Amino acid sequence: MRYVAFIHKDPGSVYGVSFPDFPGCISAGDTADEAVEQAAEALSGHVAMMAADGDAIPAPRSLEEILADPAIEEEREGASFAFVPLIREQGAKVPVNISLDAGLLESIDEAARKRGITRSAFLASAARKEIVAA
Repeated sequence: MRYVAFIHKDPGSVYGVSFPDFPGCISAGDTADEAVEQAAEALSGHVAMMAADGDAIPAPRSLEEILADPAIEEEREGASFAFVPLIREQGAKVPVNISLDAGLLESIDEAARKRGITRSAFLASAARKEIVAA
């Protein structure tokens, strides 16, 4: 599930990100790519807090719906758009059985070891980056 995000950049500032479907959910980054990565984390955290408070999580609106919404016309002004995935952390680890090439698995394990993390943490991090980049 992906939500429309507005990306703003004023001269001399970082890239700012906001979500029309989640007022108050904001993020920033030095580059547009970093801003979108940070926005995915901000969105996940914002939705987790909403869920903890018992608030309903809105379905994502299409870009067309957002562009037609007069209530956010000013917020839209000068913005670029990105579609940011909602990755909901549920706090429960689930074992999975996957098959990988032996050489790839060795490389994954070596990279994880260098970072001081587990294979599972490495694969989860890589998956998040791929989902955000898609």
